[in-house]
Amino acid sequence: MQTIARSANIARGVSISLALLILLGLGYVSFYKFLTPASTLAAYAEAGAPRAATNAPELEGGVAWLNTGKPIKIADLKGKIVLLDFWTLCCINCIHTLPDLAKLEKKYANELVVIGVHSAKFENEKNSESIRKALLRYEIKHPVVNDANMQIWKAYDVHSWPTLVLIDPEGKLIATGSGEGLYDAVDKKVAELIKIHKENKTLNEKPMRFDTAAFRDKIDSPLYFPGKILVDAPSKRIFISDSTNHRVVITDLNGQKIAIAGTGTPGLKDGTFAEAQFDDPQGLALKGDKLYVADRRNHCIRELDLKAQTVKIIAGTGQQDRDRAEGGPALKHGLNSPWDLLIRDNILFIAMAGHHQIWALDLDKMVLDNYAGDGRENIKDGLLSQARFAQPSGLASDGKDLFVADCEVSAVRRVPLVANGRVETLVGTGLFDFGDQDGQGKEALLQHAIGLAYADGKVYVADTYNSKIKTIDLASGKVSTFVGGKGSGDFNEPCGLSIAEGNLYVADTNAHRIRIVDLKTKAIKTLELKGVEPVKVSSK
Repeated sequence: MQTIARSANIARGVSISLALLILLGLGYVSFYKFLTPASTLAAYAEAGAPRAATNAPELEGGVAWLNTGKPIKIADLKGKIVLLDFWTLCCINCIHTLPDLAKLEKKYANELVVIGVHSAKFENEKNSESIRKALLRYEIKHPVVNDANMQIWKAYDVHSWPTLVLIDPEGKLIATGSGEGLYDAVDKKVAELIKIHKENKTLNEKPMRFDTAAFRDKIDSPLYFPGKILVDAPSKRIFISDSTNHRVVITDLNGQKIAIAGTGTPGLKDGTFAEAQFDDPQGLALKGDKLYVADRRNHCIRELDLKAQTVKIIAGTGQQDRDRAEGGPALKHGLNSPWDLLIRDNILFIAMAGHHQIWALDLDKMVLDNYAGDGRENIKDGLLSQARFAQPSGLASDGKDLFVADCEVSAVRRVPLVANGRVETLVGTGLFDFGDQDGQGKEALLQHAIGLAYADGKVYVADTYNSKIKTIDLASGKVSTFVGGKGSGDFNEPCGLSIAEGNLYVADTNAHRIRIVDLKTKAIKTLELKGVEPVKVSSK
């Protein structure tokens, strides 16, 4: 969770304690006061009588509405319990909140309306088209307002992402809470409100429908928001995380289908390639005939036996785990949004975006442990255990070091592959320092870079929100634009990179395609997939 203030970094446990206090105990309130867990009960005792209910501010000031045919006013929602979700599409805590919102929407389909208020962190996120793509990628069906100028954010006195605001059927503010993990508290409060307003005959139990079809992509690609790619030159195979199709596509170097793992519908199921289910698969790593997949929304690592064409879980429990202090047996310890993978000497390194750490899985002992990062979201160099990351989402290596795409700080970090080494920042300076600028080292600016690859002394960077590929020359420290840029049409928020046989392969995520860049000539072409059928729209 991040506050809007540049220097603030509020611990998740603090905000969750506050949210539980407000949602479960105080009833009609609308205020912020950040407390330590130990002081929560004392603060509750001192709070006294709840404040009088106040009217919810109007949902005015947004620049566009998505997933709905027209702007929504508070009066349009009379009779409904309303849950506002203040979020920004880059934020891992916001992403973790989305499944909770979906569960609440399903459970209270007749009584509850969820409305997303997208108040951007990054400049690129103010673009309504970028938000529309995110709604499709994250499979969000409720209305979302683009609060690009943070007018609604200010009206509701919001300070951090994510923040949930509960409004009763009479348009009164009920509660505000920040951070992830608020499902139980919100669920209990919604149930209470339903009981009260049924008795008062002020509850509208007719479901509200919103027009989402008009906002879907009309695409002719079999891929749907491919997140990561891995190309293996010796076996002449391409592995693609077809992320929002919830499957892994395997082709030869010409794009001819070899196999597909996953049914195309989200779930968590082992078995044959035809039976298996994934949920937003991302990072890939290959060792022999075993392909390892970061099954991001299932919070686990899957192993694909490429000969037997079977899938099994090898790490994680299938449930999100917020314990970042220590690891344990791979199948007994939960993970937290693993986003990318890299294998070295039978150690599988994991970019654990949800923990803001780099983890390691010993494939011989099948034991997980934290490798680098203290778990606090920020940018800080130093010893492995003391360094800080912010949503690491991409990995590469030159054999001596790991390179980490640390996307929430728009940074690239160097992490040594020796226990006594120190983490070093190559590009990036802070949570709210970003842009599009070439230059020397930390003078350069990226914008939410998600993917990396290494070749010949250079780190190639998927500068995602700038829709560019940049390079970092490790000898000189110089950062340069290689190809792409907004308006060029070359890329649309690329997230994954892989290099093989003189070509850079790019998972061009928001364009639903794989691009191939000749490293010498910079010529760009699209990989033509053959024999790979799209997943039916009805399954999304």
